[in-house]
Amino acid sequence: MKNCEPLLRIAIDGPGGAGKSTIAKLLAARYDIPYVDTGAMYRAVGLKMTRLGLPFEESDELTAMLDSTDIDFVVENVILDGEDVSGLIRTQEISAAASACSKLASVRKKLVALQKEMGKVRSVVMDGRDIGTNVMPDAEFKFYITASARERARRRYLELINKGEQADFDTVLAEINERDYNDMHRELDPLRKADDAIEVDTTHMGIEEVLESVVRLIDN
Repeated sequence: MKNCEPLLRIAIDGPGGAGKSTIAKLLAARYDIPYVDTGAMYRAVGLKMTRLGLPFEESDELTAMLDSTDIDFVVENVILDGEDVSGLIRTQEISAAASACSKLASVRKKLVALQKEMGKVRSVVMDGRDIGTNVMPDAEFKFYITASARERARRRYLELINKGEQADFDTVLAEINERDYNDMHRELDPLRKADDAIEVDTTHMGIEEVLESVVRLIDN
């Protein structure tokens, strides 16, 4: 009889800018398991729809596009139809596109199916908006990582400035609040904390402090 190691599946949910992806990457490295950035998958679809000029609504064209869309991860790089789009999907325009396309049933159906398959039979760290509630409801560990809207806007503002992009704090804050509202009020799989998820508020915490607090919870 084959000796199978127990699965370690870590689901991380929370609003944009709370540090989900950063913590997920560090946990994946810590436990030497794959990391799946589900938000990047929606960003990739948003990028493709934007490039093709497709409206953010259900259509035969969207169905055909999704049928021919392939999204994969190579280390931390996002590969869309064979192209590394990692740098192209982190703009404010594509962030808005990701939020818009995530409301579409056909997009969610395709990407959630891919995500569920990824988390079904192997250890994995996955972050997004509905991982603990929908994609991996049976994950061994679930965390809801959050922070105040102003703190998340501050982080995003500094990130844009450090990249050499022009940014206005009030605009970034308004976009954060709008995306929060859209994510929490969408009809399909809205952002919410799973009943059995552990909430971690990172407003006044550094990355290492957040990481160590999560690791302690997992290891204990």
